[in-house]
Amino acid sequence: MDPKLRSFINDLPKTETHLHLEGSLPWELLQAANPGKHSMTPASWEPDFRFRNFEHFESELLGYAADFFTSAQRYHDCARAVFADRMARNIHYMEVSFASGCMDFKNLDGREVCDAIRAAVPVGLEVRIFLGIHHSGYTQKMAPMLEDALCWTNLDGIDLHGLETIPLGDWTPDYWRRARDAGKFTKAHAGEFCGPDFIRCVVEKLGAERIQHGVRAVEDPAVLDLLRNRSIALDLCPISNLKLSVVPSADKYPIRQLLDAGIVCTISTDDPISFGNTIEDEYLLLAEHLDFTTDELAQLARNGFSNALASEDWKQSLLSRA
Repeated sequence: MDPKLRSFINDLPKTETHLHLEGSLPWELLQAANPGKHSMTPASWEPDFRFRNFEHFESELLGYAADFFTSAQRYHDCARAVFADRMARNIHYMEVSFASGCMDFKNLDGREVCDAIRAAVPVGLEVRIFLGIHHSGYTQKMAPMLEDALCWTNLDGIDLHGLETIPLGDWTPDYWRRARDAGKFTKAHAGEFCGPDFIRCVVEKLGAERIQHGVRAVEDPAVLDLLRNRSIALDLCPISNLKLSVVPSADKYPIRQLLDAGIVCTISTDDPISFGNTIEDEYLLLAEHLDFTTDELAQLARNGFSNALASEDWKQSLLSRA
């Protein structure tokens, strides 16, 4: 590894716009909360590890989450540690989601959790908080909380989470529209395990304003046109896509094709507790396997700031440094 390249990436002002709080739980916090149970780091942290499928990944991740996220205070503790770590990595802006499914499973108050995450944000870091809702997440039990969420002051947006192959409920388009009407930004996970047709679905039916993953848009020129014409960025997570076998190898990751098609892309880590990755690892993968230059890496960082949900003055101040 070129130490100059590592130093460049470390010093580069960065964003992280695709991060699940449950999936970014620091391993040492999980160990401290469950002495003896998680003594060894996961096999999934090894570079050559591949999950069998999404269900394999999700079951492992949810097991960790169930062991730790038992209260709003635990969310606060996790968020505080994650935010401190990202500031040390020269990250200035973050979009982090927490899962409504965890609120359901653990019978937690979603507003209280959202407020606890907001209270953990340190001075000097811009954070936007999203509520992740699974395809079938609008149940009789959860409907009151999801409706109330549209009024939460500390909630900045909503995101579609979960296995893409589960059909979208009829409730989804109306809820995503009402979220925007309430001033919330709307995102969706798509184009990971399902192909470009599902990207088109969440853009046209839900009105998603940003796509989490979306890497399989490269398979359909018409979907690339749709994303480009609507100025919809993709928040990519290369190591996640690699370990979940969305792509066969790092050198086959199609980010260059997406960029060449005029699609704006950003770089994030997704679920580091499952992949053992850092934001520096993501940038290094692009440099070492796809020959990205330092100028190209800096442009990816600038893309994150350009698409930040922040004032133009603030964005310009960071763009001038990236």
